[in-house]
Amino acid sequence: QVQLVESGGGLVQAGASLRLSCAASGRTFSRYIMGWFRQAPGKEREFVAAIRGSGGVTDYSDSVKGRFTVSRDNTKNTVSLQMNSLKPEDTAVYYCAADSAGWGRRTLTNSYVYWGQGTQVTVSS
Repeated sequence: QVQLVESGGGLVQAGASLRLSCAASGRTFSRYIMGWFRQAPGKEREFVAAIRGSGGVTDYSDSVKGRFTVSRDNTKNTVSLQMNSLKPEDTAVYYCAADSAGWGRRTLTNSYVYWGQGTQVTVSS
């Protein structure tokens, strides 16, 4: 069992930066692929970024590539999402999730077993 708690959301202006953090419980954190997803009002939840258990391999959606950076600290059971050059279209509830289905399914919401409660990010123009 893994429990995930996100923090770091807020209201910022376009062009600003935010850093989201996700704290995980459990002893097997390093075994999980960790993903970040987001859901805007009226839209489906979408993949944002993922990082392998070792932290050495990452992946991003095209919409955030070059602006967002995912990282993890397995000694602290945390995963972070550094978001730079934020745009109004980045406004959404952001979720971290733990995946047990394998790297090949990293962009799919149904491959993630554990989810946090989400944190709101609002970017004003």
